[in-house]
Amino acid sequence: MSDQENSVFGELQKSAVIAVLILERVEDAVPVAEALLAGGVKAMELTLRTPAAIGALKAIRAAVPGMLAGIGTILTPDQVKEVVDAGGSFGVSPGMNPRVVEAALAAGLPFAPGICTPSDIERALEYDRKFLKFFPAEPSGGLKYLEAIAAPYAHLGVKYIPLGGVNPANCHTWLSNPLVGGIGGSWLAPKPLIASGNFEGIREAAAQAIAIRDGIFRRSNS
Repeated sequence: MSDQENSVFGELQKSAVIAVLILERVEDAVPVAEALLAGGVKAMELTLRTPAAIGALKAIRAAVPGMLAGIGTILTPDQVKEVVDAGGSFGVSPGMNPRVVEAALAAGLPFAPGICTPSDIERALEYDRKFLKFFPAEPSGGLKYLEAIAAPYAHLGVKYIPLGGVNPANCHTWLSNPLVGGIGGSWLAPKPLIASGNFEGIREAAAQAIAIRDGIFRRSNS
């Protein structure tokens, strides 16, 4: 991996909690990012499931420089270019699409493809991808399943970000596992809180997740 990728993925692992957002309106981007940052969450993934995502990324990059902001649900090489042009810090995809990974590498975009099987992991390793999204995490079998499929590659230093079914009740278990380089949390800024303008609720959810993370980090360093 490049120095830029090592730096970005290092920051994501240090943050350990990545807010995953589906924003319907660009104007919500900055207050949501500010609320997350106030709660201690310093990384976020804006998903390309709505037309607002790219505009939201640009707004956050301009107004909230302390937030490491990337884009998820990247499905095509053209979307890679959009993300790079908008200033995305990193990119994520739900699956392991070689064309998308190749476009990201060519563009210099730190990129984490999605995996769900040993074959996915091996295809990712062919592109020197060692920071991978595990999706859908809980429906696929959860941590026990990840431990099983990851075992043959553990000596290579591969880290995984689970997304899909991760929540306040189980995030402690995920974060405590050495395979996990961070968790993706869509519960941190759910649509109802964003729609109602309850940014204090988002800050509180972020602070709760960070308190769990910090408790784990303190125990592991003691």
